[in-house]
Amino acid sequence: MTFEGVLTKMQTELSDPVQYYLVFPTNFLNLNQLLDKTLEINLLGYQCLNCGKKKKIFRQGFCYDCFTSSASAGDWIMKPELSTAHLDIEDRDLNYEKSVQLQPHIVYLALSSEVKVGVTRITQVPTRWIDQGAVQAIPIVEVPNRYLAGITEVALKNHYSDKTNWQKMLKNEIPKADLRKEKASLKYLIPKEVLEFYHPKKEDLCDIHYPVLSYPTKVTSLNLDKSPSFSGKLMGIKGQYLIFDDGTVFNVRTFEGYVVKVTFK
Repeated sequence: MTFEGVLTKMQTELSDPVQYYLVFPTNFLNLNQLLDKTLEINLLGYQCLNCGKKKKIFRQGFCYDCFTSSASAGDWIMKPELSTAHLDIEDRDLNYEKSVQLQPHIVYLALSSEVKVGVTRITQVPTRWIDQGAVQAIPIVEVPNRYLAGITEVALKNHYSDKTNWQKMLKNEIPKADLRKEKASLKYLIPKEVLEFYHPKKEDLCDIHYPVLSYPTKVTSLNLDKSPSFSGKLMGIKGQYLIFDDGTVFNVRTFEGYVVKVTFK
């Protein structure tokens, strides 16, 4: 069976294990059902997720022009501490920035390749944790805007990583950690203006299980620009990665905006 369309990040559903879907304009594919089957991916072209033009993708599914101009690709996306909508200060489009930045956000600890700190909107829980391949996560603070979440993350980055080691995550090389104890021990690190938003509940620990038949011992990342045609047996799905039997891994999110044909048998 064959599916064609523009790649967007896999949609997920928290269950045991996580359910993964590739969604195209007219249909969708439940990837869990394809475990232990041969999957072929062929690059057909490009289509910017913002302007819809068939232009080479630069980053985050956007062509260069859209990435450098769209409000949804501003620096505050990756660096929440740069958010200014709460001050009524525009970066690229104040109305859009208010709609995203002036929402409840959480700062959290997640266990993916090590204990890491991160920021996400409440509406993106647990999606954000799944996308990072975390096996556990727990909220630290719940704040009314992105800026307060950002300055909290900055304060905690002196003690915790803010990035996932994707190779360790995919090989399932995860150290033992007690996120409840970690959370209890870091309260003194939180900025004073955020302390009132400390999230005291201990039962909010989220456990996440992924559909993986076997983990690779070595991983090689598939780049569609260099290898526009690939075929392999699907052995697992974790984070936004497909894991194949030869150790090849494919980060779907990295290749958003790529037009592909996906065939399985």
